[in-house]
Amino acid sequence: MTNTLKLGIPKGSLQGSTFELLKKAGWNIKPTARSYFPDVNDPELKITLVRAQEMARYVEDGVLDAGLTGIDWLTESGCKVKKVADLVYAKQGMRKVKWVLAVPEGSKIKTVKDLKGKRIATELVSVTRKWLKEKKVNASVEFSWGATEAKPPELVDAIVELTETGSSLKANHLKVIETVLESNTVVIANSASLNDPWKKEKLGNLVILLQGALEAETKVGLKMNVMKSRLRQVLLQLPALQTPTIAELSNPDWVDVDTIVDEKTVRDLIPKLTKAGAKGIVEYPLNKVIY
Repeated sequence: MTNTLKLGIPKGSLQGSTFELLKKAGWNIKPTARSYFPDVNDPELKITLVRAQEMARYVEDGVLDAGLTGIDWLTESGCKVKKVADLVYAKQGMRKVKWVLAVPEGSKIKTVKDLKGKRIATELVSVTRKWLKEKKVNASVEFSWGATEAKPPELVDAIVELTETGSSLKANHLKVIETVLESNTVVIANSASLNDPWKKEKLGNLVILLQGALEAETKVGLKMNVMKSRLRQVLLQLPALQTPTIAELSNPDWVDVDTIVDEKTVRDLIPKLTKAGAKGIVEYPLNKVIY
């Protein structure tokens, strides 16, 4: 009988980016008619799609061995599970997200202290109540079933809402007063799974490849030919992760140079490399970068 790791993947806003990340890491997930149980090209992995809000509970109860969720929903749940790794990515990019306190533009509420006796809507009720308690502010916090940004000022005085770029808040004429919580995706597991040698190793290998795929998102490879007489000038231009790889070519006067750099630096770097003497420069994408 094949050993199996039962892994929960967040259904909803993170689903697409998580599928893409897993694909880069080596796992192709294909939705089926049973949309909550997609096929995957690994007989040792059983994928279940679960709302991020519920993930910690299913992992804690042993329904799942491990899962991906957010720090926000893990904190909100209060479940006792183990955080295995951080994976910093979101729906629209490789960044953390924030839960922020927001009020309508023109509101008299300027600080958290002004919330005394006011009404706040949010999906993150427990975290918000705890945060207000720490700020020594007594306000009413109600659960929002959706369309939270549309509720102020008619239904509530303020909201605590998730934002990645802030564009949706601005579109609804809301301004941010303070950050309540910063969050990112995490891999979680229950104690039983981590105490199982096979499951622990399987999950550990999965995490290594996922982190490698994430690291590669902002990197590219560069390779070029360089005359030995110009090698020093070229190497001075390269902010490499490690020492660049240098290989001899059939022409004894030339070498091949390979390196990895931040993608955002390439448009400025390539002209400098050309001026320094690099020829035949090739930029190529990376699937994984593992230190």
